Amino acid sequence: MTSRADLPYRPCAGAVLINRAGLVFVGHRADLEDAPEAAPWQMPQGGIDEEETPFEAARRELWEETSVRSVELLGEAPDWYRYDVPDELATGRFQRKWRGQTQKWFAFRFLGNDSEIDIENPGGGAHPAEFSRWAWRPLPEIPSLVVAFKRPIYEKLATAFASLAVPT
Repeated sequence: MTSRADLPYRPCAGAVLINRAGLVFVGHRADLEDAPEAAPWQMPQGGIDEEETPFEAARRELWEETSVRSVELLGEAPDWYRYDVPDELATGRFQRKWRGQTQKWFAFRFLGNDSEIDIENPGGGAHPAEFSRWAWRPLPEIPSLVVAFKRPIYEKLATAFASLAVPT
């Protein structure tokens, strides 16, 4: 049997959605609703499909998780960031196929109104809800809201996009 340490990282893309007030979208993970000891918030992110660029994946994931399309690109993280999923959380297909994720992140300015955000029927209702609720938060606060194993990535994002998370 292959050790998890020998498995590859799943390629993913993420979206840092910044509103006109300079605040950043975070969603409370629906699958962690009953886990108060966890830090169940995160920004939209997910796997990169075959023949899809990281940018295309970030836009798609944003749509599939929030229904948001009214955005403009502000910037791209300078690096790919990766994390290992802790053994106790790696289950099913993920446990056998990936050791963790390697992520490319993009910052987007949200040009729409909050009414455009629909986490209950994301992607026009074509996708299951990943978030049970959402909020706008200052970028420096967000690392403290996520699970510990993802926190180093979110700290890097807070630094990389600090100059973009400002009021317009």
